[in-house]
Amino acid sequence: MRNVARTSLVDAAIDELRREIARGAWPVGTKIPSESRLAESLGMSRLSVREAVRVLAHAGLLHTRQGDGTYVTATDESRVALRRRLDTAAALEIIDVRRGLDLVAARLAAGRRTEDDLVAMRATLARRDAAAQAGDLDTFADADAEFHVQVADAAHNALLADLYRSIGDALRESVRDKEQAALAPDSSHGDLLRAIEEGDPAGAVAISVAILDQQERDL
Repeated sequence: MRNVARTSLVDAAIDELRREIARGAWPVGTKIPSESRLAESLGMSRLSVREAVRVLAHAGLLHTRQGDGTYVTATDESRVALRRRLDTAAALEIIDVRRGLDLVAARLAAGRRTEDDLVAMRATLARRDAAAQAGDLDTFADADAEFHVQVADAAHNALLADLYRSIGDALRESVRDKEQAALAPDSSHGDLLRAIEEGDPAGAVAISVAILDQQERDL
């Protein structure tokens, strides 16, 4: 009976932590409270909390960094499954998916962007350009993916932005895979930003198509 009771407590801790993660108590990328604090807030033993954290880490929702703490990596298992699928997706498959997402994001962003959106995109594009000039591939890949996510954010469609974030890691890896060729001079992203600034949906879509066509040719 003691084993049954302990299992029930662990299951309860898993359910409670999963609910907290799903409702955004700890956003993706942030550290969750320590075992002792979680045990106190849940009214459970540290052993139950430790086991619950281990289970959720195995499920892909959490990641424990030795000597640092435990971080949220996803808000539900469906995102984990999608991320794992994207990890194995071919570059051409990713471009095919982006042809659906990028064109909608560009069109909507050109009509809905705010000044705050534009400020964020300008800053990220400047970081992307500086990284290209410095030959810093990792920073370039991060800024490139972030810029496209910000275009999706500027569309002010929560589902679209969420879908785009789900392929963020795949975008970064696709840029890194091209190595130094990714850093070649490129004005298309600046052109896309200008079309969004000018409220030109057709122009933004056309430039997005050109960006993806070029990336497909580079494969």
